[in-house]
Amino acid sequence: MSKLIKPFKIDIPQTQLDDLKARLANTRWPNKEPVDDWSQGAPLNAVQSLCDYWQNQYDWRRCEREINAHPQFTTEIDGLEIHFLHIRSPHENAMPMIMTHGWPGSILEFMKVIGPLTNPTAHGGKAEDAFHLVIPSLPGYGFSGKPSCTGWGLERIAKAWISLMARLEYAEFVAQGGDWGSGVTSAIGHIHPPQCLAIHINMALAQPSEEDLASLSERDQKALADIQYYFDSDSGYAMIQKSRPQSVGYGLADSPAAQAAWIYEKFHRWTDNNGRPEDALTTDQMLDDISIYWLTNSGASSARLYWESFESIFAEPMTMPCGITIFPKELFRPARKWAERIHQNLIHWNEVEKGGHFAAFEQPEIFVNEVRSCFAKIR
Repeated sequence: MSKLIKPFKIDIPQTQLDDLKARLANTRWPNKEPVDDWSQGAPLNAVQSLCDYWQNQYDWRRCEREINAHPQFTTEIDGLEIHFLHIRSPHENAMPMIMTHGWPGSILEFMKVIGPLTNPTAHGGKAEDAFHLVIPSLPGYGFSGKPSCTGWGLERIAKAWISLMARLEYAEFVAQGGDWGSGVTSAIGHIHPPQCLAIHINMALAQPSEEDLASLSERDQKALADIQYYFDSDSGYAMIQKSRPQSVGYGLADSPAAQAAWIYEKFHRWTDNNGRPEDALTTDQMLDDISIYWLTNSGASSARLYWESFESIFAEPMTMPCGITIFPKELFRPARKWAERIHQNLIHWNEVEKGGHFAAFEQPEIFVNEVRSCFAKIR
C-alpha cells in the first residue's frame, strides 16, 4: 500500500457524545406548526420524538463499530484529506468500483450493499459479479477534510476520485453514484479517463425537448409534475445552501435538533414511504447518518457543494458507457428518450418497483441487482 495512504479508525471522544446529549436536553423548541402535515417542514412532535430517542436511547458506539468493521483510510489529494472505505473482494477477478454518496447522505448509505457486492457467493450471487469497493466521503462531508478555499465542485472531485483509484493501483474501474454522487460520477463520465470503463447512476438529469412535450405519456406527465413540485415547494433547502451555506451553517453547527430536523425532513420527503420516514429507514439508520453530520460538524461544509455546483449539475452529452436505474420516488425521473440524448452510450436502463432517493440505503437488494446487471454488460 502506498505510503500516501494511512489507515483510519473512527473514535469520537466521549466528551463530544456527552456534549450532544446536553445540547439535546437544552433544546429551545419552536412553537408547534399550525398545519397537520409536513408541508411547513418536519412537525414538532416528530422531531421531539426523534431527538428524545437520540438523547436517551441511541447508541453511536454501535454505529462506530459497524463502520470500523470495514477497512478505512485517508489520503491527501489536491491538498485535501480524503476519507474512504476500501473493501477488497475475496474473488480474484473482481471489478474495482468507486461509489459516491450525496447530501444529506454519507458512506452509511452503502453499508448493506458492501457484503453482496464484494462477496456475492455469500449472498446468493456469482463470483463473476464481484467488486472491489472504494467508498469515499465527499469533500466537506463526514471524515473527509473541509475545503478552506473555493473550487471544490463536481469536476474537481471527479478528478480527485480518478487520482484515488490510480493511487490504489487500479488500472481499470467503474463508478456509481446518486444525488451529488450522480453528479460526480457523471463528471467522471465527461472527463472520460481511459481507465474508467463505465458508470451507473440512480439520479439521472435530462430534460424533454419541445417535441417530447407535445406527446407526453401519463408517466412522463407525472415525472414533470414532480419536478415542478420540487422547484416550487421542495427546493428551499437547496436555494439556501447554494446561496447562503455559511448563514445556515451556524444553526446546524450549534444545535443538534436543527441538524436533525434539516435532514429528517428530507428522509420523509425523498424516501419511498407511507407517510413516515420510518416506513423506509429505521430510526437508528437515520440517526447514524445525522450523527455523522453532527459529530464531524459538517452542516456548513457539506452545504457549500451547492454553492459550488448547483448551477452546473445539469449534464452535457457524454459517450461514456452508462447505466441508469429509475427508482419510483426519485426526485427526477426522466424518460429514457430524454436520457439517451445525454447518455449517448446507454448500456442499461431499468425502472424498478420500489425505492426512493436513497437507493442503496432504502432498497439494498434492488440496488445490488441493478449494479450487477449494469456492469455485467462490460465485464
